[in-house]
Amino acid sequence: MKKAFKRAIALGSGIAGAEYLRRRLVRPHPRYEPWERAPYVDFPNKVLVLGGGFGGYTAAKTLCRLTRHRDDVGVMLISRENYFTFWPMLATVISSDTETRNIAQPLRRSLIALGASFRRAEVEGLDPERQTVRADGQEFPYDQLIIALGGEPAYFGIPGVQEHCISMKGIRTAEEIRNRVIERYEEATLARGEVPDSKLTFVVIGGGATGVETASELHALVHDVLPSDYPNIKPSRVRIVLVESHREILKELDPVLRRAARKKLADLQIEVLNNVRAKEVTKDRVILADGHEIASENVIWTAGARASGKLEALGLPYDERKGLTTDPCMRVAGYENIWAIGDCAANVDKNGNPVPPNAQAAVQEGRAVARNVLAVMDGREPEPFEYRAMGQLVELGSRFAVDEVMGIRFSGFLAALFWRATYLYKTESPQNRARIAADWLLDLFFKPAVTEIRGDR
Repeated sequence: MKKAFKRAIALGSGIAGAEYLRRRLVRPHPRYEPWERAPYVDFPNKVLVLGGGFGGYTAAKTLCRLTRHRDDVGVMLISRENYFTFWPMLATVISSDTETRNIAQPLRRSLIALGASFRRAEVEGLDPERQTVRADGQEFPYDQLIIALGGEPAYFGIPGVQEHCISMKGIRTAEEIRNRVIERYEEATLARGEVPDSKLTFVVIGGGATGVETASELHALVHDVLPSDYPNIKPSRVRIVLVESHREILKELDPVLRRAARKKLADLQIEVLNNVRAKEVTKDRVILADGHEIASENVIWTAGARASGKLEALGLPYDERKGLTTDPCMRVAGYENIWAIGDCAANVDKNGNPVPPNAQAAVQEGRAVARNVLAVMDGREPEPFEYRAMGQLVELGSRFAVDEVMGIRFSGFLAALFWRATYLYKTESPQNRARIAADWLLDLFFKPAVTEIRGDR
């Protein structure tokens, strides 16, 4: 009893000492220290940003930094969520390689600290004449408007996709995929393994980066994480199929990297079906255009994207698939003070080349549009946008990746380390960065804890 008491005292003293040192030594990062500014509506120049993804957040952040010592520019960002999804790491949620909360980068805290205003609201409409945006029944004024509402899945009119597929839309989708696997395992356990093959067959439609990473994380969940929890279900019983309509997966990458990725998928026993489209998806199967059918009750859609459906409510010129029509300076056609960036905009660079709908392009557009908005405010001419492709990183499990950076191509374990180091650095929140690093460190010694949190039924 005395020894236990002494240990408790020592432990309590250690915790108290650590807390004292933390309070004495750890200070909030200057970047995240709140500072007082006037209310948004009181500024003579009001910049309103719609959308809290990579493009919108970067635009607001850049504006705040460029106007930190000015008192004439106010910035407000409106988003339907108070976080933005760090898409490059999204697939890792499926295998619990990364915790969900760490993929959700906080918007409110960082924006308030930068001096911007934030409102979580759903955009409902736009009045360009009165220069107001309507969101959740309220009106928000602007002098300059930046639209960065992002995109959403495109289903190309294929019957059954929207009804029967899990569409890769965001964090909740990644959790839904993981929960679906666990649910199937629980069903198979209750049935003593006597379940149809369709229950344990997972089909990923779309062979781009998102589809390849999703299929790889499914494999990691099935072969590395779940076997010890479900010893009666052989991982070989689970079938993972990747369907791509083009001749090659990862068509945007160099052929050398495509071959490396294809070989890795073969090593993982992930079936790849190229040059075939999904014709229809039903409750228990995928019907392909060549007549073949895949019995599956677990279909994941990553095959296409379109501009946000919210654009329809704004009354601005846009293409349903590509987004808002803009000039090379990213101004919406016919408007001097409305700008559009990211997946909701059909932007072209100064050479007339279309800007790809990816995170690195959205970040570059966010920085450029912030500078252009300030240029117009100060009576200067905006500059045409110039997109500079930095490369692409695709992870196929935690120990293999295919990377192309500034023309340098490499794959394997070194590429996986580079993938992790790069995206860890680019993670916006210092707390999230520390937690992700801690998760990865713990994964070296322990398997991730995988659970299905079910709501009321």
